[in-house]
Amino acid sequence: MVRDAQWYQESVGGDVQARPQGPTVLRIALGAQLRRLREARGLTAEAAGHAIRVSYAKIARMEQGRVGFNERDVANLLALYGITDEQERGAFLALARGANTPGWWHRYSDVLPDWFEMYLGLEQSCAVIRTYEPQLVPGLLQTEESARAVIQVGHLGESADDIERRIALRMKRQEILAQPGAPNLWAVIDEAALWRFDGRSAMRAQIQHLIEMATLPNVTLQAIPFYAGRHAAVGGPFAILRFSEPNLPDIVYLEQLTSALYLDKSEDVQHYLVVMDRLCVQAKSPAETTRFLNSTLKEL
Repeated sequence: MVRDAQWYQESVGGDVQARPQGPTVLRIALGAQLRRLREARGLTAEAAGHAIRVSYAKIARMEQGRVGFNERDVANLLALYGITDEQERGAFLALARGANTPGWWHRYSDVLPDWFEMYLGLEQSCAVIRTYEPQLVPGLLQTEESARAVIQVGHLGESADDIERRIALRMKRQEILAQPGAPNLWAVIDEAALWRFDGRSAMRAQIQHLIEMATLPNVTLQAIPFYAGRHAAVGGPFAILRFSEPNLPDIVYLEQLTSALYLDKSEDVQHYLVVMDRLCVQAKSPAETTRFLNSTLKEL
């Protein structure tokens, strides 16, 4: 049964608000445009690489937005693809320069794995974040105490300074939710995530924080209680990122212990969108979730 049908329909629909485009999104957008130009000329990636004397692998990474752009390579590709208008070439090269600008997270590169750096760049520029977490409160909604506990367990043996830098990085990430034009965060959390804390005081603080965050106009929170039984996302956590940039597809993010997967094929994204929609129907509505959290808080 669909809960709070009007809320559900409004959340699924609506316009995607434009967000500032960070370097990661600029790289992906530029790469996608270069790929379209290459395909329009009937060239393979191997042929393009051979023509400008770079490897096929480099062309592939450029088109996927996985690396920074050498302006000379971009200029050579534009010439190869028949882009001769100086104004159009200038726009491409300006985009390449913007794509090479370090993001704010660059200062944490000593504690930031490469596979997560890309996610931070995407998160900073997306318009909508839909996420499901079965075991932990999402990083964007964790208290500092919760973040410290999670990070300490996940990074045993690291120095106290590194742990504190990781915590600072997570707290810095959360600022995005209060910025002008903040993205819409729609999080579905399993009840189990509410109980993974050392002590009742930490649990109370985290639940109270969730209640407060749920009052923000750009945050939608739903909980799946234990008694809900089986549901559509038994496979594990995932996030779906949507962008205001029309050239960027939705991206599904799947995090593992030492790596991550980024899925952008339409069939993969559609599968996760269906699962997420089913989860949102099975979970408590936002209003019911707030009541559920308040009830849980009273029991502690």
